[in-house]
Amino acid sequence: MGPTSTVNTFISAALTLTCIALLYTLPATLAAQYNVVSLGARADGKTDSSKAFLSAWASACSSSEASTVYIPEGSFYVKSATFNGPCKCSSITFQIDGTIVAPSDYSVIGKSENWIIFSHVTGLNVYGGTLDGQGSTLWACKKSGKSCPDGATNLEFSNSKNILVSGLSSVNSQMFHIVVSGCQNVKLQGVKVTAPGTSPNTDGIHVSQSTGITILNSKIGTGDDCVSISPGSKDLWIENVACGPGHGISIGSLGWKSQEAGVQNVTVKTVTFTGTQNGVRIKSWARPSTGFARNILFQHAVMNNVQNPIIIDQHYCPNTGCPTQESGIKISDVTYQDIQGTSATKVAVKLDCSSKNPCTGIKLQDVKLTYGSQMAQASCAHAEGTASGLVQPSSCLI
Repeated sequence: MGPTSTVNTFISAALTLTCIALLYTLPATLAAQYNVVSLGARADGKTDSSKAFLSAWASACSSSEASTVYIPEGSFYVKSATFNGPCKCSSITFQIDGTIVAPSDYSVIGKSENWIIFSHVTGLNVYGGTLDGQGSTLWACKKSGKSCPDGATNLEFSNSKNILVSGLSSVNSQMFHIVVSGCQNVKLQGVKVTAPGTSPNTDGIHVSQSTGITILNSKIGTGDDCVSISPGSKDLWIENVACGPGHGISIGSLGWKSQEAGVQNVTVKTVTFTGTQNGVRIKSWARPSTGFARNILFQHAVMNNVQNPIIIDQHYCPNTGCPTQESGIKISDVTYQDIQGTSATKVAVKLDCSSKNPCTGIKLQDVKLTYGSQMAQASCAHAEGTASGLVQPSSCLI
């Protein structure tokens, strides 16, 4: 047998062994995927597929190997779904190729707080797809002045860790779109949130009592905060986010409770705001509280016709009957670096801090904000800090 024949024999044997290996591993791979259609879901947008979704989750969660819940193309009506852990395996994929549709009648889930929720789950990847909350009827009810339920969040992760959400779209949620509550190590990337600028309480991504949260490469347009960060949250990284319409990226509101955890170690960088009510904001209620906001960096932000590009509001009052004391929230070590663009109002920088707990360690570095053809203005109250580089409007820090 010559050298060429010997090589061919080895190649043939290797290919045969590879095929045998694939033959034995392929059924296991298929067995670990749970297609909701195979379990009774119908892609007609009308038939309630909740049971099929929950059945697929139960199988994946009880599996000892990595598993996938698969939602194929099409429109699937889900009345509500609670996906509970803990699960046997810490690697579950929720692959959405289609659209999941909520009830159009807001009363069905309007009082339940959540439409879709993952709770006590470790190691979850959610890829692609669209969640349609059909919230327009509830928004209309709220605007009419009638007595209406608060509404349900499109998607919540509660008391979970090691979560990845990639390429997901959330549209027209009744209330908040995506909530991360009591979680650790959550990454959201390539997320798209869409709702009218007039839709009430439809925050894009809301983070509460969570640690190690990353939000990347996302586009959020909604009727409230594009991203809101509540007490008890720390170590957040928000980068390359386009916001508009909406109320900006907000830390707070803080100080609703007298005993409250703080917010710390937050980086917001390379963000764009277009036609929003606010740009980068920290807000607190005017009442005593043990809370705080510290070690915050707002960096490389572009403002396009934003009403309040830079704002600290420690007398936050969105409605009537708000508290009128001084805020107990201690705000410190906040840096605004390379903030550029246009303000829709004359006061482009507003730092309204607490007289009992002045803001300290505020830094303005290379800030250039204009108001049409006029000079923009800065307004400060009880704000201590420094300015460096080119700062327009001129700093009013003390």
